[in-house]
Amino acid sequence: MGRTSITLGGVPLNSTVTNASGPRSATREELLELSAAHPGAVVFKSCNPGGLESPDNLKNPGVDYYAALARELAPKNTVVWGSVVGVTEDEIVEVARKLDEAGAKIIELNLADDFVANSVGPFKSKDRLKGLLKRVREKVKAVLAVKVPPSVKREDAGAIAAIFKEAGVKVAVCANDLPKGLEFDLAKGTVKAPQGALSQTHAFYLVGAGALDVVAVGGVGSGSEAYLAHLTGAKAVQVGSALIKEGVGAIGRIDRELDQLLEQYGKSSVSEIIGQVKFA
Repeated sequence: MGRTSITLGGVPLNSTVTNASGPRSATREELLELSAAHPGAVVFKSCNPGGLESPDNLKNPGVDYYAALARELAPKNTVVWGSVVGVTEDEIVEVARKLDEAGAKIIELNLADDFVANSVGPFKSKDRLKGLLKRVREKVKAVLAVKVPPSVKREDAGAIAAIFKEAGVKVAVCANDLPKGLEFDLAKGTVKAPQGALSQTHAFYLVGAGALDVVAVGGVGSGSEAYLAHLTGAKAVQVGSALIKEGVGAIGRIDRELDQLLEQYGKSSVSEIIGQVKFA
């Protein structure tokens, strides 16, 4: 296991760096290319039971297509990370179950997209969220992750994290919405900012109390940005924009840059820096 290896929700990963659901992760060819280019987890595009032609960001051929890919990749020791959407709770449960049976190790409920928010509305009440998560947990053995809407306020992180823990959700996928122009010193692990949650990722890390792993999505295009995300509580990072611009090589490049920084600053493992940010 290298410096950037971690365990996420109990699942060993060879790297903290993964692709985000969506960019270059929709087709069999794209997913096979991702799995061949980098030894970390491969995140599938969010899918529903029968497929979608719109909205464009959720265009997918349906869960059976991805279940077949999961059965192809899982025996090759690829950590398959499925992603789920639906317009009803029944759809979400069905898709999660099929991906689980196909060998996905991590199943992400994409509750952040408007497609789900405008139909199922899982964050409209605590009871609705709790009910949905418990239904999925009863049908799925894989590690459960929830993609949190960016609109969720940081002061609500504690209550939501408590629901996640009660429902058996091990991973929260959160916005890496750090302030623009944030001054930081990676060598010292410090930032110049008022004390408090620096991002949605940081907020969920602070309230997780070790029982909830957090994944940062957005704003990670370099090893230094990944390092900062880890300092603010991310146990893994998802890469989107850099993947679109550079292709699958972006994942490996960011992983190598992160590894070099860890070595430069005398860290034997990325775990040594997770959540260790200090306020200057």
